[in-house]
Amino acid sequence: MTSTAETATGIRPFHNDIPEEKLTDLRRRIAATQWPEKETVADQSQGVPLAMMQDLARYWATGYDWHRCEAQLNALPQFMTEIDGLEIHFIHVRSQHQDALPLIVNHGWPGSVIEQLKIIGPLTDPTTHGGSAADAFDVVIPSMPGYGFSGKPASTGWGPERMGRAWDVLMTRLGYRRYVAQGGDWGAFIVDLMGVQQLPGLLAIHTNYPGTVPAEIDAAAAAGAPAPDGLSAEETRAYEHLVFSYKQVAYAKLMGTRPQTL
Repeated sequence: MTSTAETATGIRPFHNDIPEEKLTDLRRRIAATQWPEKETVADQSQGVPLAMMQDLARYWATGYDWHRCEAQLNALPQFMTEIDGLEIHFIHVRSQHQDALPLIVNHGWPGSVIEQLKIIGPLTDPTTHGGSAADAFDVVIPSMPGYGFSGKPASTGWGPERMGRAWDVLMTRLGYRRYVAQGGDWGAFIVDLMGVQQLPGLLAIHTNYPGTVPAEIDAAAAAGAPAPDGLSAEETRAYEHLVFSYKQVAYAKLMGTRPQTL
């Protein structure tokens, strides 16, 4: 339920209800997919195998139950608010424990708040999950602009820096003077920049993508060079993963330059 204070700051409850005809149309379009030829190799070196993609499409067309997911979302307190002219959807679950630490959690790409549903219970109700009341958090999980039920930007400028500032506005609007932030994947870049921006209410960040690789080693990995001398076994494994990642980022480079073409 929305408090009077939340209503006064432009925060309103949200309930999602996707019409069945939209789901029927989606299933129809999945079933009408025109598939490419099968790959010419027996491994995944040319990309995701055709058979795997067809199995996935069959699942989305006949096996996936959106209404079950919708009910799971609607069982949680969801809200909408406008920040910088854009509608922002978010989940906000307050802990029953006093002095719970406010936490804003950022999802990744191409994900959504659904990624985070499993952590809400342990974070807001730690005593039920083997923790103590001192471990409790109030959890805020926003849908990033253009994702899920949030609005889609009509102009450029909604990069991670602006999203970070928007989350500070959101947490302040919810009445939190101090809070922490967590992010993974695309959301990690947002919390990294929130830390760089030194936002007034931000106490600390937790990121799944810490920027800890020295510049010269990062440059070598980007070039696909062998691991530099002097690395430990663990550092060498990390370096090899970094080289692999750099070899797979062509899609990201395209999206970063001409996303409309893609």
